[in-house]
Amino acid sequence: MKEVKIETILQVYDNYDELPEDIAALMTQATEARSKAYSPYSNFSVGAAILLDNDEVITGSNQENASYPSGLCAERTAIYYAGSQYPDAKIIRMAVIAGSNVKHTMTPIPPCGACRQAIAEYEVKQNTPIEIYFMGETGKVVKSDSLANILPLIFDKSSL
Repeated sequence: MKEVKIETILQVYDNYDELPEDIAALMTQATEARSKAYSPYSNFSVGAAILLDNDEVITGSNQENASYPSGLCAERTAIYYAGSQYPDAKIIRMAVIAGSNVKHTMTPIPPCGACRQAIAEYEVKQNTPIEIYFMGETGKVVKSDSLANILPLIFDKSSL
């Protein structure tokens, strides 16, 4: 038997005001996208903004449905739109803001497992890391230099 240690290194900003200007601008676009979320069932709204290497910014928000599996998360809404409209563009970074509609959320909220898998697909496809910034409504902002930091044992095409 062999023991394997997996480490994750994340950068944590104390608040939105500490962010570099370009990241703050992307986070602002994620915040605007969050305001367009349709979340009457979970009362949890998420906004995502993606910067592509062609300088396009794609946004998405979660869209729920009474038939729960039919809804879609903000991150996947944005990443799939980017993939369909700009199939040759690389994703440079993603900003995500999430929180409850009924109470104040200060804890950074990372992408869910399904979104991590979708982001992994694009990171592997483009063979370059995707920076991910995530936060609650206010408070700390977490930066991951790559999806691999928050999903270290990915399932990708090499497993098929």
